[in-house]
Amino acid sequence: MTEPTNTSPLALDLTLKDTGLQEALAAASARALGESWADRAIGRRDPSVWSSEEIVQRAVATRLGWLEAPFHFADETAELTAFAGEIRREGFTTAVLGGMGGSSLAPALLAHVFGAASEGIPVRVLDSTDPVAVAATLDDLNPTATLFIVSTKSGTTAESLSFQAYQWARTAESLKEAGVGRPTQPGDFMAAISDPDQSLRSIPHHDQLREVFLNPPDVGGRYSALTYVGLVPGALLGIDLATLLLRAREMVEACGESDPARNPGLALGLAMGVLAKNGRDKLTFVIDRELAAFGPWVEQLIAESTGKHGVGVVPVDGECLAAPAAYGNDRVFVRISLAGSPGPDPSIGSNVDARLAELAASGHPVIRIPVASKIDLGAEFVRWEVATALAGVVLGIDPFDQPNVEEAKTNTRAVLATYENGGAAAADEALPVADEAAVSTALRAALSNLVPNGYASIQAYIAQTPERDAALSRIRTILRDRTGRATTLGYGPRFLHSTGQLHKGGAPIGWFLQLVAQHPDDREIPGKPYSFGQLIDAQAIGDAQTLGDHKLPVLRIDLGKNPDAGLAALERAVGAALKEA
Repeated sequence: MTEPTNTSPLALDLTLKDTGLQEALAAASARALGESWADRAIGRRDPSVWSSEEIVQRAVATRLGWLEAPFHFADETAELTAFAGEIRREGFTTAVLGGMGGSSLAPALLAHVFGAASEGIPVRVLDSTDPVAVAATLDDLNPTATLFIVSTKSGTTAESLSFQAYQWARTAESLKEAGVGRPTQPGDFMAAISDPDQSLRSIPHHDQLREVFLNPPDVGGRYSALTYVGLVPGALLGIDLATLLLRAREMVEACGESDPARNPGLALGLAMGVLAKNGRDKLTFVIDRELAAFGPWVEQLIAESTGKHGVGVVPVDGECLAAPAAYGNDRVFVRISLAGSPGPDPSIGSNVDARLAELAASGHPVIRIPVASKIDLGAEFVRWEVATALAGVVLGIDPFDQPNVEEAKTNTRAVLATYENGGAAAADEALPVADEAAVSTALRAALSNLVPNGYASIQAYIAQTPERDAALSRIRTILRDRTGRATTLGYGPRFLHSTGQLHKGGAPIGWFLQLVAQHPDDREIPGKPYSFGQLIDAQAIGDAQTLGDHKLPVLRIDLGKNPDAGLAALERAVGAALKEA
């Protein structure tokens, strides 16, 4: 802990100069200790910590299985290791996991952090319906040397099942060309991760797949990193699952301690909740490059868990770090460092620790979390799950439900229904970015809807590439520096399963810039009357309609057939719209 700037004894390295916030945090800590929040919630799995209402308690009780996962799945590591060994021996050279949100972000994180060990195989994650992303993930792979994993908790996730249908058809065609018939069939090259019973039965060909991994149904998607969701791809990568889960169990035990001075999860959760409740609701991450994929994972966990009923913590990941003058009084900075790392990606900035010291000295709260080794991600999964769950107690919400997620899905289904009937989707036309002057004028007018201490969210319904990351980062920086607002970035439709809940259910302080593109190289979805390009367009339209239903400002821009050129034009238009007088 940093002394004497924080008078509250917490198991957290927190620099906090504001005496009012110190007092609020001390009061919340005393309450948490007096009411034994951690012992009841984490030690005894008591749902009454979150609500006195019986109906809420019953619902929460069905979502606490994540606390048992590090113990339960310790007994499954030998089976998982054997499965991974069998896959390698049979000649598979790559695995692709098709999933969304909680089903994809933990696997993507593990693949980014660890890569494939000498005894493992690479794992790719497909979580975009942009036809360019689908092609880039799958088309260079031999289907009969690729293990495809369809991951969906409900068994009905439209994106996951579309990916499965596409790969099933590719595999069937490959087998046909090779002249291979039964007993070899596409299911021999597929596995599934789902929940039991109806969830599994909802997955096409579920009874033809080479392996099915069934999770405990009392684990929600965003809390599922240490279930089969993360452990199956982890085993294929060759990660030491036994040690990963050991670190997780140690953290669960530490987080059962009632005293915030000895409980890393409770201390973090109290800070998150108290600071957000007092206006510091933009939790801004500065993460070393080796762990950079932790940002999207924790972003989903926090946004979907806390963003509801008009409150929430807004996670800000990947934003370039600036001097104190660039920020309002709504920020908290979180520095996650890995021992031996050269630091965050250069796009975040240089000398970030010196800059964070400057920010702390100017009054911005700064939390520092050192990670000793990559395998300690097992502990970090648990720390942040516990912290987010207990921040919900401070904020007075159920962190395990997602009351607004279905809205955009409903609107998307309505758009797709028009395609199925041979019609065209009705929606506000996106403004072509080619008309830069018109875009600049529209941006200037739309930005007048930014509210004090709000945030600007860029929603890019395009395939992600490093070049597009860089272009969007530059646009974010212009928006942040010239409006003083926090900025977030999500690639669609991925963010719909992540920050989408916060956008609609959290505080109504978001401003949304939706970017769409045309699809000259579209791909059909086998068995559907619409293509991947039409699916992602429907998802963008459905989300824009949902934001509008919540009276939230959204501006739609069409990047055209070449999204890279479109982003360059958009950057110029944003600069012109926000140029200093």
